[in-house]
Amino acid sequence: MSKKQKKFKKLIISVVLVFWAAIAIYGFKQTDAGAASSDLQTVTIGYQKGDPFDIAKERGKFVKKMKTKGYKVVWKEFQDGNSLMQALKAGSINYARTGDTPPVSALSTGTKLTYVAAGSSKAKGSGILVKNSSSISSIKDLKGKKVAYTKGTSSQYMLLAALKNAGLSASDITWVNMDQSSASVAFSKGKVDAWATWDPYTSQAEITQNAKLLTNGVGITNNRDYVLAMQSYAKDNTEVSKYLIKYLEEDMQWANNHHSELITMMSKSLKVSKKVVKKMVERRTYGISAMNSTYAKEEQQIADLFYSEGLIENKVTISDSGDYKNE
Repeated sequence: MSKKQKKFKKLIISVVLVFWAAIAIYGFKQTDAGAASSDLQTVTIGYQKGDPFDIAKERGKFVKKMKTKGYKVVWKEFQDGNSLMQALKAGSINYARTGDTPPVSALSTGTKLTYVAAGSSKAKGSGILVKNSSSISSIKDLKGKKVAYTKGTSSQYMLLAALKNAGLSASDITWVNMDQSSASVAFSKGKVDAWATWDPYTSQAEITQNAKLLTNGVGITNNRDYVLAMQSYAKDNTEVSKYLIKYLEEDMQWANNHHSELITMMSKSLKVSKKVVKKMVERRTYGISAMNSTYAKEEQQIADLFYSEGLIENKVTISDSGDYKNE
């Protein structure tokens, strides 16, 4: 074999060795990446369309930030707080975002919840709708009327509190319990005289169903967002909750400062017109913070009213930390 042939053979061997080394390194990196991905702790979050978690989901930053801390976020959508509470109790989700009333109802039945965080008031976008052509001009005019609501949700408390403020009792109206989609149809067809609900349903009804707010929640209820977890999970995952609050609040500040982008984004998510979303967005300020005594007192008012009205069987006491005890 000539010197040239020997050199060429060595060159070929070197190239082959480099090639296989490169493949080995690539394979190691891929395996390492796969292992890193499998090491992520899954955090499953239940949300409703249009809520703070929906904004975080659509924006996409929240998931990335949680991943850098070692958590893989999985989203599950629900129609109302009742179904969210059931999913939380069943263990199919780790966190739930609801309005103010579902956790009170769940606590009264013995579900061991912890309030992790609370949002800013949604009072201006929550209320009781009537048709523009309706003769109903005040809460007192609801006497003897049919009012749609969803049992165990913020609409139930808001309607009850509004009646109390107007000097009426729960028995002065006909309560028509149905999910919000069914209530929208019933209201549109005139099968109910009024409808207790929240945004984006209120905004959509005002714009597309010839409706007006007989009253909003101001002075009646703050109707905050609440983030909840089972007590056992919250106790064992304080770090997850800390990051969740931090990154969700960053999304809420983004939402406050980027209305145009938010409206476009949520219009696609909610599958409603930008006009509807604009109305919803511009009458609220977004925010999330850890549970405190102010929020606990608000929830306690709901629990006390429901207990006095016989809507829950057990008296519930909610502490400043968000834990509770069943009495």
